[in-house]
Amino acid sequence: MKLSREAVQHVAMLARIELTPEEEDLYAEQLGSILEFFDRLKEVDTTRVEPTSHVLEIVNVLREDERKESYPPADILRNAPDPSASFFRVPKILD
Repeated sequence: MKLSREAVQHVAMLARIELTPEEEDLYAEQLGSILEFFDRLKEVDTTRVEPTSHVLEIVNVLREDERKESYPPADILRNAPDPSASFFRVPKILD
C-alpha cells in the first residue's frame, strides 16, 4: 500500500517538518510498508486474548508522594531578572 504524496505532505505539516519532493516519495513508500504490516496484524486471531493482558506482569513503579521542604520563593527569585514578579520569564520557543 503506497501512501499518497498528499498524505505524506499532511503528516509533514502536522509534524512541522519540511520535506523535499524526493523525501515525500521515499516516505510515502516507507510509511506505506508500515501500514501494510499493520494490515497483516489485523488478521491475527485475538478472540481468546483478554483486552488488558500483557506478556509481562505490570507493576506500579510509582512511590507515594512525600512532602519535602523547599527553598523559599524569595531566595529562588532573587536571581531572576525581574524579582518583583513571582515567576521566571523565559524566551518564547514556540510559534
